[in-house]
Amino acid sequence: MTELRVYLPIHDLQPQFGAYLATPLRGRGYPPFEGQHSLIIEVAPALSIHRIADLALKAAPDMEPGILFTERQFGLLELHADDEKELEQAGSAILKGVGAKPSDQMAPKVLFHDIIEDLSDQHAIILNRSRDASILVPGVSLLIYEMAPALFACVAANEAEKAAPGATLNDVQMMGASGRVFMSGTTAEMKRARDAITKTLEAVEGRAG
Repeated sequence: MTELRVYLPIHDLQPQFGAYLATPLRGRGYPPFEGQHSLIIEVAPALSIHRIADLALKAAPDMEPGILFTERQFGLLELHADDEKELEQAGSAILKGVGAKPSDQMAPKVLFHDIIEDLSDQHAIILNRSRDASILVPGVSLLIYEMAPALFACVAANEAEKAAPGATLNDVQMMGASGRVFMSGTTAEMKRARDAITKTLEAVEGRAG
């Protein structure tokens, strides 16, 4: 029995988030590009993700897998394509194959968020040692946002970038017990990004975790 934990279509990949997904630390398959559309799936048990990949790629062979990853409990697949119809075909095949609907996924839960204004130089330096995306500079406002399941950090980052395209995406932590987004810019930009994330997560239908 395959449990659908996350079913996450992401439309119109933004420049920074698309580039993040394409880094070797995340995407070890085909790199996605700005403007493409992504479908991210998480299931349990972990190895059932290979059946998911088989269903998706046979139904929509032009989709490209960027991430295929199994951790101890969960399996993760990221697919992307230029055409949204490919995404829909792959998604329909997956859902039919596991006997699920999108609302069977886990509903995202907001765990914490904050905006830190006028970031100190020491704080920026220590954060830069562990970030996977763009560098942080002192003096900016820093948005930190945490949610669960972790994969919802992906749509959070993409929607935050849409809301504040001039801001800098510093880190996206999309695997583990929770997901985290680190983004910096002006305070006004961070408020727009925060509100966009909250609105996006609240709109996702799902079951209680």
